[in-house]
This record gives sequence, C-alpha cells and structure tokens, in this order.
Amino acid sequence: MKKISALSVFSILLLSNTSCSVNYSNYPTRTTPSSGSGNTVLNTEREYAELARTYKPETTEVLNDLLNGDSASNPKTSISVENKSRCNMVLTVSGNGFFKKIPIASGKVGYTMVPKNQNYKLSGMLCNSSYQSTKFISTSYAIKLSN
Repeated sequence: MKKISALSVFSILLLSNTSCSVNYSNYPTRTTPSSGSGNTVLNTEREYAELARTYKPETTEVLNDLLNGDSASNPKTSISVENKSRCNMVLTVSGNGFFKKIPIASGKVGYTMVPKNQNYKLSGMLCNSSYQSTKFISTSYAIKLSN
C-alpha cells in the first residue's frame, strides 16, 4: 500500500507543472538564442555527457521528502524536473549559497534537495530554447519542461 501511495504522491507532483512556453509576468520564459549560437545544442550535449558521468543523484533523500511530506523539522525540500523534450538538458539551480547542475536526459526526471524558504533561479537550455525561472521554494516543487 505504501508503494502505491508513494507512486501516487510522486505522480501528482509531476502532474502539477509549469510549461516553459508560458510567459505571463513572473512565469518562466522561453526564448530562442540569438544568431551565432548554432552550437548551443552541441555545447549542451557536451556538458550533459560530462556531468552524467560523475553526477550522483539524491534519490533516497528526495523520495523520503516526497513520502514523508513536508516535515517542519527538515531544513531541506526537493525540486524535481521532468524533461519531456527530445533533447538532453543541464538544469542549473542556484540560490543563496547553493549551486548545482543537474543532467536530465530526454524523457527522464532530474531532482535535488535544496534548503527551504529561499528564492532559486532555475535555468537551462532545452533544444535551442533557453529556460529561466525564479521560484521561492518552501515545499517540494515539481515541473515538466517540453519544447
């Protein structure tokens, strides 16, 4: 029963999403790089390949956060990003004293733990489109990105 409810919680979090094609006031923006950046996809693939070799996901911590709910005693919470595009990506998460690059393969989910109650800038290249968003994270946060 715990496996079913854990899967349900994770699925619900992944279904509540923000698309990178929405552009209303402080929602995420999607822009096309200016001319002269023809190697953007190649550079992203190169960076993805380098990070994928050494990246250690925080699977246990993220699953504990999702399964145990938002524990007030835990100073950290999770961010998960589902890459629904046809391209690999590198997501950069940066905040006050926090910086991490997460390689996310096409069709896969990337995740990390971050300190609660802070603003974070989420950014990356998704198939020749730039994704940038600033979010205040106080509880677990999940988004889906597609091109």
